[in-house]
Amino acid sequence: MTTTLPDLSKSPSIDQVGVEERCARFASRSLKKEAKVEGLKLAMSMIDLTTLEGKDTEGKVTQMCYKAMHLHDAYPGLPTVAAVCVYPNHVRTAKQALKGSKINVASVSTAFPSGNAPMNVKIDDTKFAVAEGADEIDMVISRGQFLKGEYNFVFDEIAAIKEACGKAHLKVILETGELSTLDNVRKASDIAMYAGADFIKTSTGKVVPAATMPVTLVMLEAIRDYYYATGKMIGMKPAGGIATSKLALHYLVMLKETLGAAWMTPEWYRFGASKLANDILMQLMKEKTGVYQSLDYFSQD
Repeated sequence: MTTTLPDLSKSPSIDQVGVEERCARFASRSLKKEAKVEGLKLAMSMIDLTTLEGKDTEGKVTQMCYKAMHLHDAYPGLPTVAAVCVYPNHVRTAKQALKGSKINVASVSTAFPSGNAPMNVKIDDTKFAVAEGADEIDMVISRGQFLKGEYNFVFDEIAAIKEACGKAHLKVILETGELSTLDNVRKASDIAMYAGADFIKTSTGKVVPAATMPVTLVMLEAIRDYYYATGKMIGMKPAGGIATSKLALHYLVMLKETLGAAWMTPEWYRFGASKLANDILMQLMKEKTGVYQSLDYFSQD
């Protein structure tokens, strides 16, 4: 981590047409059955199972945590998800429900999803979540400040939240749907990594568009360039809108061909999702039994 803003003039301009063409090629790859099954299990292990609604209750969070540990008991050998992601006031409930498992608790902070709050509120929000037991913090950047060109503000904000995280890992949400251009996505990625992000993340899931393959590719390439420059690996989390197994596999192909096998683990790659797990379960059962099960066979929470 540096203490000053990097030279953003060195952030490359993005060829949007070229990015879209490469993404189309990733989506055209064909996978054999064995590779598909392994890919689906890998994607499952990378999911941050998420509930971030105003109607969340202790009961809903507890049920989601049970699902995280028991995805489908009729299919032995399935991996668990990587983490559950909740609001700070539900971290303690999730931590207790997941006791004895290896599943992490992630918490959003910094006045998620808008990020419109004073800095002291954002820091207190983060410290509260960590004190409640959060292993990971998903913060949002101040998109208004970024779009005004106040890059030092965004850098300092991320660095302050990183410090407030203590030992918890920090995922920095860019909210790419509000950044307008791929050039801005690249600049925001560079700012976040040099300010101390352990992961960079596309979206809150509250803004359309959320994760897309083009913005994810731009962020993966930023991670690659940062690794070449510093030797430090940074994680990636596309979030929002990734609801099907087929799309998740396209993202994994893109990950493998852009960053390589070292990033193909939950330690370095996550999917932020609430519906993806059920679709993966349905596809895995189809591969195992030859028939689709109804979604009624799977928990909706």
